[in-house]
Amino acid sequence: MLSQYGCIFIYMHLKEYVPDKTLTLFSFSSTFSGILSDLFPGVTIPDHDYGVFQSTIVDIMIKQGLQPVSTMIHKVIQLFETMIVRHGVMLVGPTGGGKTTVLNILGDTLGALHEAGEENPYYLPVKTYILNPKSITMGELYGEVNNLTMEWRDGLMGLSVRAAVNDTSDDHKWIVCDGPVDALWIENMNTVLDDNKMLCLANSERIKLTPSIHMVQDLKVASPATVSRCGMVYIDSEELKWMPYMGCDLLPKNAHRQLTKWISAK
Repeated sequence: MLSQYGCIFIYMHLKEYVPDKTLTLFSFSSTFSGILSDLFPGVTIPDHDYGVFQSTIVDIMIKQGLQPVSTMIHKVIQLFETMIVRHGVMLVGPTGGGKTTVLNILGDTLGALHEAGEENPYYLPVKTYILNPKSITMGELYGEVNNLTMEWRDGLMGLSVRAAVNDTSDDHKWIVCDGPVDALWIENMNTVLDDNKMLCLANSERIKLTPSIHMVQDLKVASPATVSRCGMVYIDSEELKWMPYMGCDLLPKNAHRQLTKWISAK
């Protein structure tokens, strides 16, 4: 039977490691914390202090004219921790929820921390390759053979992955598929998203992803096989509400006060 100190030691390791890393993929850290509280009653562990990482996120948001809302800061941290354990990440949420903002803030934060000289292997500049798979055909995305000349023509996905692989720098390379996920194109990415990390093209070419490459996607309709290969970060627009939009630099400062007063009176 474990002693009290042994239970506290186990609880501290579960509390510190699991929610911050693995449970971010499933977004039920509150449920897991409740189970731990039942197993180890009376033991409370303070929340993890992200220190300079969190303060840099706030500085980046202020410089961009955004409101440092705790919800958005938490989502940036979740995305960062998810990318540590998974090379394939899906940002889930409705339009206008802040998915692009969270992704851009994280990239700027990692670059700013690298410039500041922070010693962390994950604090590196970010290079992004953005494409919308739903706006082009499958041939334009993955490549196809020209029926007239019988020559192979590379697609945007192959060009992006090849450019990221040929980049020998230690910088992060994010291939962002900015569009809904469905079976028309995502099933061809299963070998990329699993442990093989291999993009297989129709011309028998195989491109092996390097550890610095991450696939960032937006989830709309996907099969369980695809979902199980990716880390998930859910961004709910209901958590953001309308107030941060009124406090940003999109409107003159005098308009902020008048519009906020008018909305509050309704």
